[in-house]
Amino acid sequence: MPFAAMRRAVTESVSGLPRAFWWLWTSTLVNRLGAFVATFMALYLTLERGYSASYAGLVAALHGLGGVVSSLGAGVMTDRLGRRPTLLIAQASTAVSVAVLGFMEHPVAIAGVAFLVGMASNASRPAVQAMMADIVRPEDRVRAFSLNYWAINLGFAVSSAGAGFIASYSYRAGFLIEAAMTMVCAIVVFMKLPESRPVRTALEKAAEPAVGLGTVLRDGRFMGVVGLSFLVALIFQQGSVGLPVAMGEAGFTPADYGLAIAVNGVMIVVLQIPVTRFIEHRDPRRLLVVSSLVAGYGFGLTAFAGSVGLFALTVCVWTLAEIVNAPTQTGLVVRLSPTHGRGRYQGMYTLSWSVAALVAPLMSGFIIDRFGAEWLWGACAVIGTGAAVGYWGLMRRLPEEEYVTEEVPVAEGPITGVPITGVPVADVPVADVPITGVPAADVPVEAVVVSGGDPVAPRTGSVAAPRP
Repeated sequence: MPFAAMRRAVTESVSGLPRAFWWLWTSTLVNRLGAFVATFMALYLTLERGYSASYAGLVAALHGLGGVVSSLGAGVMTDRLGRRPTLLIAQASTAVSVAVLGFMEHPVAIAGVAFLVGMASNASRPAVQAMMADIVRPEDRVRAFSLNYWAINLGFAVSSAGAGFIASYSYRAGFLIEAAMTMVCAIVVFMKLPESRPVRTALEKAAEPAVGLGTVLRDGRFMGVVGLSFLVALIFQQGSVGLPVAMGEAGFTPADYGLAIAVNGVMIVVLQIPVTRFIEHRDPRRLLVVSSLVAGYGFGLTAFAGSVGLFALTVCVWTLAEIVNAPTQTGLVVRLSPTHGRGRYQGMYTLSWSVAALVAPLMSGFIIDRFGAEWLWGACAVIGTGAAVGYWGLMRRLPEEEYVTEEVPVAEGPITGVPITGVPVADVPVADVPITGVPAADVPVEAVVVSGGDPVAPRTGSVAAPRP
């Protein structure tokens, strides 16, 4: 029975999602399976090339800075050029730049190409998230984002294990393998994924103002979410920047850190799907408050860890927060983003994580050097509490659900000739279309018309669809 129940749970978790989502999911998984360079870059520069740890840190910072620069630009490209072209440009550029990086010899050239790799590899994120929001129904988005996050971590776990074996044979082989697998992702996108960007009619363009970066910056509620996302990301980044330094200063070996942090990847792979089933239809406001608190105090407990087992236990605590926070927060970003501006909004959200990746090493190094690791973990608890209070205050003004409706003519037969406007077909559940006199099976989904407007009560012959 347990096996049958588990099989049923897995089936329910993956069922009902469109085919395009699974091709996008496959592209994500392949991309992460080939993510070798980020894992062994520091070892490559210090052991293979003989550079100092300071230079390796500079290259890592430039790689992160490239991600910061490309976040907003890729968001604009996602809205203007489309999701598919942005993905193709980003993945093809990543493949080429990673391959070139493997052949660079001069330190300035290595640093410059590493910056380009950071730009190219980060540019695909707004497009992936916007496309996922386009093709998946609103009620399935948390589940879809969770499955995508699961693929990212599964691929990372496998690539991290494989990176060591590849590096022992040839570092350059690692660069070339990652370049080849990233190009495979681009081929999958080119062959299997159609463009998903909603097409706006002239009437909609006249009724709804264009979305620019200024529009995003003036959206106070959304920018509040971005700021809180930065705080949460700052906490989670300490698992890879603050924790190894603190464990090293406490006398633990790199193998001890590897054992403790491996718990993070294992838990995400094992628990992401069942936990998502538990939280899928729960209030995102409460989930974000609770996950922020658990993340902050999970890292805060690290101050009391004195063995590898206790360090691993603290990793278990904050990993649970990560499992809940990641898909919930991404779903909230989609909900607050206008359909025709999803790329820019996702780009701004991605920026919060990129900036956190730059700030976190500086923060952890400064606090550990000046005050000690215990103060770093105390700071994480304070930041987590602040983020929870911020989410509580910000989310109180978020309605339970917002709806847009527009009349659909009621006819004694299949509806034809009605164009789709504003919202992708995937955003409109068929069950929400009350049509009298026509069997449900005879009503093509393509007949539904949905556009923006003020929330009004659903009426007979109308379509009610959640506003993203």
